[in-house]
Amino acid sequence: MNKGKLFIFSAASGTGKTSLAKELVARMPDLAFSVSHTTRAPRPGEQHGVHYYFVSQAQFDEMVAADRFLEHAKVFGNSYGTSRAATENLLRQGKNIILDIDWQGARAIKEKMPESVSVFILPPSRAALEERLTGRGQDSREVIERRMREAVSEMSHYREFDHVVVNDDFNAALKDLQTLIRGDGSPRPVQVDIQGLLMDA
Repeated sequence: MNKGKLFIFSAASGTGKTSLAKELVARMPDLAFSVSHTTRAPRPGEQHGVHYYFVSQAQFDEMVAADRFLEHAKVFGNSYGTSRAATENLLRQGKNIILDIDWQGARAIKEKMPESVSVFILPPSRAALEERLTGRGQDSREVIERRMREAVSEMSHYREFDHVVVNDDFNAALKDLQTLIRGDGSPRPVQVDIQGLLMDA
């Protein structure tokens, strides 16, 4: 059995990365999610062991001390980590894996597993990103402005990734990602005003 391949997906919050990843897993039987550990509380509808492994900060710290994470980071005040054992087990089974992590985690994974394929997903424009964040209806204006500033900081690391995909059209972006995972070629050329995206918020 051939060993699976690890695909790292990173993006600013609100770019649609998680929706794309879910649809890919639904369409591609040999593709699986790596379920991360987190110390944040579950959101409505989230299940332990399906969306995340929800653990206490003390449990998380014990796992860090035992070197049980491929990468771990603090995001918005909560800890997140990728289980080394779970990831390696899926790869041995021949599964291709999507890791949905931030640029810091992507950098750490690349250092340990340079054969992994990293993909940064960009929004088509700054206005589209702000509209998506506002459309969630979950956050105050102050929180949205903070998330926009943080998004600019996150997007500035896009050059560190092997590939860049623009989520301007969901199905087109999905096709780009399927092409990469199957090894059939490269995604569409990036046609987006990156400098406009990276202006100071």
